Amino acid sequence: MLRLFAVGVLLFHLVAVSAQVPATTVAATAPVSVSAVPGEAAQRAASAQPIDPTAATEVFMNRLQGEARARSDSYAEGGYWLLLWNFLYGLVVAWLLIRSRISVRMRSFAERRTRRRNLQTTIYVLMYVPLVALLTLPLALYQDFYREHQYGLSNLSLGHWLMEGVIGLGVNMALLALALTGFYALLRRFPRAWLTWATIAGAGFLMLLFMAAPVFIAPLFNTYQPLPDGALRSEILSLARANGIPADKVYYFDASKQTKRISANVSGLFGTTRIALNDNLLNRTSPAEIKAVMAHEMGHYVANHAMWFTLSFTIIFMGGLLFIRGSWNWAASRFGNRAGVRDISDPAGLPLLAALLSVYLFLITPLTNTISRSAETEADIFGLNAAREPDGFAEVTLRLAEYRKLRPGPVEEFIFFDHPSGYNRIYGAMRWKAENRQ
Repeated sequence: MLRLFAVGVLLFHLVAVSAQVPATTVAATAPVSVSAVPGEAAQRAASAQPIDPTAATEVFMNRLQGEARARSDSYAEGGYWLLLWNFLYGLVVAWLLIRSRISVRMRSFAERRTRRRNLQTTIYVLMYVPLVALLTLPLALYQDFYREHQYGLSNLSLGHWLMEGVIGLGVNMALLALALTGFYALLRRFPRAWLTWATIAGAGFLMLLFMAAPVFIAPLFNTYQPLPDGALRSEILSLARANGIPADKVYYFDASKQTKRISANVSGLFGTTRIALNDNLLNRTSPAEIKAVMAHEMGHYVANHAMWFTLSFTIIFMGGLLFIRGSWNWAASRFGNRAGVRDISDPAGLPLLAALLSVYLFLITPLTNTISRSAETEADIFGLNAAREPDGFAEVTLRLAEYRKLRPGPVEEFIFFDHPSGYNRIYGAMRWKAENRQ
């Protein structure tokens, strides 16, 4: 679900930080090692005893110690700093484009090519996106390639990473050309009511992405194939039917060419629903873990989280537009007007607009993470009830510790975590197990 969600807010974040080469994935210099699972006899003996959720959670937590635990914490904590560096880097890029008058020159170039205002905006955006991607390439190269290899999850060569970056850049150019051409048209057509119309258009565009992403965008990066007939496919489809999910096929995709991370999703709206899991999940985990993961992903669908995210982030987007409207005159008078930006409807002011939006998004990071974390918690509970695999869910949570800190502090989790912490997820599974003993 998070993969789809990331595509859904791609436009939102790319404008805010001025554009980035799409990230790959990461984890730790060697795959995180977890000590052996207790044998079946020990598990049967334990099942006859009352379960203390706290003690049972600590048993799982203690299996990830030493260097592996340190790598997990280091990766997560480094990501906190990268939030700041991406924010500051985006501001520098925006300042450079405005102060050097490069943005104004691109606007003037577009105006010389056509008198049509909408086409002028499109031409400007088609220059702006690759230019910003080039300017942000050094940070993207470190963050999304070298750091990924440093922590041991990326399987991409530099050439393949750049190739995927080019594909992502093409997608971004197409999406942003469409969205920003429409946005600036609304600024010109409705100088007083543009915020209302832009919010409505943003909601529709985000919903369109949720429908299009699994069918048209995801296959640009991975090959999707039907999961062969067998017990696993039958179990997944049975789980889907039992929970009212209208899908009769299960797909798997070749994420292992890019990363060692495990993932799955049940995505799409209005007839585009697709159940998919990556080959890492198939090859690295047990049937109980796969079932637990798929039930979690189905929880997102059943709880209608795609619509929930659309509504929530539409409201957040409206807040960002309010922030821009309230701060534009101040920012333009200090940075834009002297550089040749005419007004808020001038595409040459896009870097300044992006900088203001990035300030807003940076400040509300705890809110956006809380929205996502709440949905993930709800999906966790649904998955436990649907799959009835608490140990499988706890096992897969340990695997996710390759790149997610297991036991953050409460403030740390509130600010930085878009999923519940590993400790809270395992504790939730053990609590469910204690309350559902046969």
